[in-house]
Amino acid sequence: MDALFGNRWKTLLAVVLAVAAAGPAGADDLPDHWAFRPVSRPRVPRSVGPTAVDRFVRDRLAAQNLVPSEPGPEAVQVRRLTLDLTGLLPTADRMDAFLMDSRPDRWERLVEELLASPHFGERWGRHWLDLARFADSSGYEADTPRQMWPYRDWVIRAWNSDMGFERFVTEQLAGDLLAGNEISQKIATGFQCNAIYDPGVRYEAIVDQVQTIGSVFLGLTLGCAQCHAHKTDPLSHEEFYRLYAFFNETAIERLPLPGFDPGYRDGLVIRDETAKSKRPTGPATLVLKAAPQPTHVFEQGDPSQLGEKVLPGFPAFLPIAIDAGPARKTRNRGDLARWILSEQNPLTDRVTVNRVWQRLFGAGLVETENDFGVQTPPPSHPGLLDHLVMEFRHHGRRFKPLIRLIVLSATYRQRSDERRDLAAIDAGNRLLGRQRRIRLEAEVIRDISLQAGELLSEKMLGPSVFPDQPAGILDARATAAKWTASTGEDRWRRGLYTFHWRLTPHPLKPLFDAPEGVTSCTRRDRSNVPVQALALLNETSFYASARGLGRWAWRQPGGVTTRLDAMCLRCLGRNPSSAERRVLLNLFTAQRETLLQDSAGCRTILAIEGHATDDALADRAAWVLVARVVLNLDEFFTRE
Repeated sequence: MDALFGNRWKTLLAVVLAVAAAGPAGADDLPDHWAFRPVSRPRVPRSVGPTAVDRFVRDRLAAQNLVPSEPGPEAVQVRRLTLDLTGLLPTADRMDAFLMDSRPDRWERLVEELLASPHFGERWGRHWLDLARFADSSGYEADTPRQMWPYRDWVIRAWNSDMGFERFVTEQLAGDLLAGNEISQKIATGFQCNAIYDPGVRYEAIVDQVQTIGSVFLGLTLGCAQCHAHKTDPLSHEEFYRLYAFFNETAIERLPLPGFDPGYRDGLVIRDETAKSKRPTGPATLVLKAAPQPTHVFEQGDPSQLGEKVLPGFPAFLPIAIDAGPARKTRNRGDLARWILSEQNPLTDRVTVNRVWQRLFGAGLVETENDFGVQTPPPSHPGLLDHLVMEFRHHGRRFKPLIRLIVLSATYRQRSDERRDLAAIDAGNRLLGRQRRIRLEAEVIRDISLQAGELLSEKMLGPSVFPDQPAGILDARATAAKWTASTGEDRWRRGLYTFHWRLTPHPLKPLFDAPEGVTSCTRRDRSNVPVQALALLNETSFYASARGLGRWAWRQPGGVTTRLDAMCLRCLGRNPSSAERRVLLNLFTAQRETLLQDSAGCRTILAIEGHATDDALADRAAWVLVARVVLNLDEFFTRE
């Protein structure tokens, strides 16, 4: 060993042993970490700006002798806002109405219109489903199907109704324990039933439930304490299992939905002696129920080595008083929700508000959005973060007022262009001197392509659907599964509703960095690989979108240039530049000339049968090829 590494391995071992010997920080010697300090309303800087958000940002910029960027072009702003709030392109009517509106409050009116759109719940519900590790199957090798779509519907409805965060969290953690015992409250507990699950390793699902609580609500890596005391954050090995106990005292049950046959289970016919077969008429979804049982510490995280017995409880470093009540001897998940949501808990609202900011700016004020622990550096704008937290609380912890507050700021409306002065000092845009260009998510890229091609179905809610995918995707599964492509409008529904096998997801999802649904995803990666361009050109839904967009352009009045401008306005929110127009016009002309001599090629491109040919056939096919180019532009699937 010494011959290979010299003394470096000894030094590393000494550091590891020293850290292990030090153990976690206790409540008495807790580090004075910024994230653990109580939240209070900060003083708004005196810098000039139309909103408090802008004054915080401009104060930091001024300290570096920088100024904010100019507002983005109006069409870019409308496209940005519409994509951020609904995940769809602005319609031509909406764009024209805004650009022609001379009222001083037109931006505010547009914001209100989009916040009230039913597609708002689909867009922001998808963000939450990433956190909830939503999928339509159980994971592991078996990866059996589940009927979890009722939980997805609950999430979409909650965002559209602007459900208060306290109720939103409480129902997901403890809906089955609440007074009234409403079925929607039980469905909400699907949040924890989303964990991958195998009865043989049940404890792994519970560990995941604890880890999810940590990353989603507290911004802490609680799972690090599964095997030993947390090496950096003030969480002991025993405290991990006190949190574990909240979910160890539960069981997952199948809940038949009202009006449906209780014999239905995951699309299968159940035969009674839950001699006569029962016809499946509806789904039974997964929900939590109380199932008290003892919890022991797992020595070194090994479930076969049971240590001392523990009761449900909270980490001591956040000493928030939560009374279990006179009728109960131990705390339950309702108490856990109260502890998480207490205003004495400085983490939950900071983590939540930071994540909303991240959705609108591409990065949070705290870059490590899932880790607010001792090793995390402070936010880029500490005062702004706490100001937003206090505003969030002031409005009853509802999300629409918080989002409204942010998107009404001049900071949100800035240009996204690169600036040399900013690049030299702040290449990562931590000072927020401009907006970020954000590549859209897998589902949204497909959605806006279908929308541009007049194919997108706006049908909402209900069971997952099965759009076209290449043959053979499911062939290598350990457990057989079948993908029967949906027909009618279900074939063209939003990607949010696509059935998600954890083991073998639709190939467009991993290609464009959608999460697998195995663990909570607090931020999606954004890769840039050549195969993505090939998919945008050739995958079934994108090719169908190009056909639809080409057909739409061919129907527009006017000449070729007018139609080309209309296509770019529809997809990019702007007219093409003179150089872009020249390239696309040359493409159209060259392809049309070729296709005039190739009627079979025209019919293949247009997916039509027959033998007749005419100039219109070549025109239509040429427009499809131009549409394929426009739909493959970086600007199309990027939010400027």
